[in-house]
Amino acid sequence: MIRYIRKFIINNNLDGYIIPKNDNYFTEYSKVNNLTKVSNFTGSAGFALILKKKNYLFVDGRYILQANRQSGKNFKIFQIPYHWPKNIENIEKLRIGFNPKLFTEKTLEIYFENKVNLIPLEFNFKNKIEKKENKIFTLNRSITGEDSKSKINKVKNYMKKYKINYLFSSAGENVNWLLNIRGRDLPNSPLVNCKILIPYTGKLYLFINLKKIPKSLKKNLKNIILCEEDDFFRIVNNLNNGFFCIDKNTCSIFDQSIISSKHRISLREDPIYNLKSIKNKIEIKNTLKAHIEDGVAVTKFLYWFKKNKKELNEKKIERKLHNFRKKSKNYLYPSFDTIAGSGPNGAVIHYKSTNQTNRNLKKNDILLIDSGGQYKWGTTDITRTTCSGKVTSRVRDNFTRVLQGHIAVVKSDLNKKCNGHLIDKLAREPLKNVGLNYSHGTGHGVGFFLNVHEGPQAITKFNKIKLKQGMILSNEPGYYLVNNYGIRIENLIFIDKKKKNLVFKNLTFAPIDVDMINFKMLTRGEKKYLFEYHLEVYSKLSGFLNNNERKWLINLIK
Repeated sequence: MIRYIRKFIINNNLDGYIIPKNDNYFTEYSKVNNLTKVSNFTGSAGFALILKKKNYLFVDGRYILQANRQSGKNFKIFQIPYHWPKNIENIEKLRIGFNPKLFTEKTLEIYFENKVNLIPLEFNFKNKIEKKENKIFTLNRSITGEDSKSKINKVKNYMKKYKINYLFSSAGENVNWLLNIRGRDLPNSPLVNCKILIPYTGKLYLFINLKKIPKSLKKNLKNIILCEEDDFFRIVNNLNNGFFCIDKNTCSIFDQSIISSKHRISLREDPIYNLKSIKNKIEIKNTLKAHIEDGVAVTKFLYWFKKNKKELNEKKIERKLHNFRKKSKNYLYPSFDTIAGSGPNGAVIHYKSTNQTNRNLKKNDILLIDSGGQYKWGTTDITRTTCSGKVTSRVRDNFTRVLQGHIAVVKSDLNKKCNGHLIDKLAREPLKNVGLNYSHGTGHGVGFFLNVHEGPQAITKFNKIKLKQGMILSNEPGYYLVNNYGIRIENLIFIDKKKKNLVFKNLTFAPIDVDMINFKMLTRGEKKYLFEYHLEVYSKLSGFLNNNERKWLINLIK
């Protein structure tokens, strides 16, 4: 593939070409991944720069180790965010090609700092078109807690406030939320790829593969003009001149140029992100039900793992956990590819076991297993670190520090720590006290039966979005010793109101491995939290467990 790209570079008088991971819908997970084709890198974020004689791969901190393993032979690996490395000579003078349908203006500004002469040219990867047309389906109000008409009215109130004539929502997750529709266009998220144009007055325009819409559902979309994806230029060109709001995160340079050729772009923040981030009571209730079913599966798995005497490998572990989840009639499929990293593989933050890397577990190996599911109706994500043998005192101490950071997050005073930036510091403090850290965020937002990763809320060093009642986030500090082991403890939490104060509450209920804890390091408050958490796990799950599983679980309550 690189040979063909270099031929394209020469034929078009270029010096290089950029290949992103995303498709033209800018989703994290897609059935199309040209970056993997080119570099063999399978992570969920990054891009490659192919020059005439050199190859570079840029990834964020989660993937440095993975990228070196998968692509290090043919690519020089660099971390995002970054400044252009000195060994790319005369970068300002190079002509670098890119596909304008796969990049946003924001992305190019962040990654290339206006230092590169960027030339919009599309390289055809000749990806196979999926023959099966996955039909969309709708969710009723008993599931979503709010009908589409009400959501659209909220968007139009925003448009009125900011004097916007048209809103172009190019993020499929936002459109799915707005219209209460779902589909199967992505491997791990129940989404249909689509975009929507909302005029302040008149009918909406939905851009979608029309073959995906069953006749029975068209009546539910009667106030929407259904358009093929290629109709975008014609529709925009026929609109009366006006002010547009676009999404800076997912509106491609290609679509933006079509809009700006006739209209003025006055805002670049899609308000649906914020509206969607705050779950109503029905969404929280349904999500909690999904987490109870997921907690049963994970707890049964952890008991099985602790008691198993047969030889295991990572693939067998993945299948076993999946089989436990499949016992639920409401389970659909994983919300992302399961991470089952044993021993040194656990130190690869977003590890994916392959036939080449699949390890047999040794007696005292630590297992990091990060997994989740899409259920009717909710999205789950949980990480547990466990061991069926003995662990060293150093491992136990580091596990305990990660646990202390995890507890610090869920016990945060949200009246004082009102955004993820401030809470992230609390999570890292127990590790930083002994000179340790981790190279990923502490938490990400989660959708309601949507993407397992969503914004704008997050618990990271840089996120300053105000945390509000109804938001769902992950709580997942970790520690990774390269070539040895990885530790991560993850629950999903949501923001609720207790009296007049905002508080975090757990959505995830599954035991934490007490065999890996140094209880002498815990404060009285931390011990109290752990006791109460395991007591709640038992009260919610024990009715779904057999006698042996219940006895094992109750013995964890210390």
